[in-house]
Amino acid sequence: MNRFSLTLSRGIAKVTEAALGPYQSAVIRIGFAGTWLLFLLREFPHRQELYGPAGPWGWNLAKQLTADNHAFTALLWSDGQPWFECFYLLAILASAALLLGWRTRTASVLFMVGVLSLQNRSVFVGDGGDNVLHLMSFYLVFTRCGQVWSLDARRAARVEAARARGQRVSADRVGPALWAVCGLALVLVTFTGRFDNGWLIPALLWTAWVGLGLWWAADRRATSPEPRILLDVVANVLHNGALLVIMAEACLIYATAGWYKIQGSRWQDGTAVYYPLHLDYFSPWPGLADLMSSSGTIMMVVAYGTVMVQVAFPFTLFNRRVKNVLLVLLMIEHSVIAVVLGLPFFSLAMISADAVFLPTGFLRRLGALVARACERSVRRADSTVPAPRTPEESPQGRWESPRASAAERGEGFTA
Repeated sequence: MNRFSLTLSRGIAKVTEAALGPYQSAVIRIGFAGTWLLFLLREFPHRQELYGPAGPWGWNLAKQLTADNHAFTALLWSDGQPWFECFYLLAILASAALLLGWRTRTASVLFMVGVLSLQNRSVFVGDGGDNVLHLMSFYLVFTRCGQVWSLDARRAARVEAARARGQRVSADRVGPALWAVCGLALVLVTFTGRFDNGWLIPALLWTAWVGLGLWWAADRRATSPEPRILLDVVANVLHNGALLVIMAEACLIYATAGWYKIQGSRWQDGTAVYYPLHLDYFSPWPGLADLMSSSGTIMMVVAYGTVMVQVAFPFTLFNRRVKNVLLVLLMIEHSVIAVVLGLPFFSLAMISADAVFLPTGFLRRLGALVARACERSVRRADSTVPAPRTPEESPQGRWESPRASAAERGEGFTA
């Protein structure tokens, strides 16, 4: 009994004391935000046809559908063109903010609002990866995904370094201003009756807004550390639970996909991969598709290998080496799908979901390599800037005045 109590207390302490998987949560944050941002930018010229009020799936049809399924979408609050354009731009900005990790808690909520609103506005737009992105945008709200590799983490490190040097740190004004603007928007939307298709999303938005306010008050106004400790514990539990749900969701996707494939006759005889390669809609590179499908052996190996990897993956999570091998195979598979079948955003969404299982050591080494590459590029850029010349180095043997040097370079100069 004592051993069980000790094990239980250690488990509770591990779940409540820290937000686990900081690098994994950062990777899925970057992956999903980057995937959605690229999609919005690529479809920017076609945004009217996909989500606009005058698109093929009209505003009235979308209104009728959401009245039946109670799906949340802010695009149906107005059928005006200015509202649609502003909202699409806000969705792009929220995705960029989450990608960079700027005000991550608020950005994750706005990212979810953008994803749900656009996807629920036109439910027939998507290729399968939109379902994954739909779910993950909801789960990301509960994670502390800005602990590393984010502008928030860099700002927090600078504040801690300044306090360690005994410097006075100025109060944050951007956060409270952003919180006030979001609160005003929530009040207007709530009291004008825009939340009329369910209670889940409005309750989540209000809870997030109140939680951010409590967090700021505990950090700035509390006279004792207990409120901040309590909020940290709640945030850690939510983060760890959401990370577990994301992992379970990824396993469920592969398990169901694999077992459904086993029941298909085309997968059983090893010819299932051949047919999508010859569909015009999924053949951006017909020559490459013909080359791959020219060998029946390759088609059979790919078909059987896909089924075996997808079915086996959830059972290998407790064996690190086998799990890592299958993880690499799954990522290679999605990379091939992105190129051969022309489904880049589906593949990026699935690779981002797979990234939650990447080892911490590998992610830290990857981050160090990226940081060193950025430092080398910065040094290389600095080395291309010529150093200021001394009077002896000047061709005229004298100091060059700003007016003379600007004129020699052909730049405009006015006193």
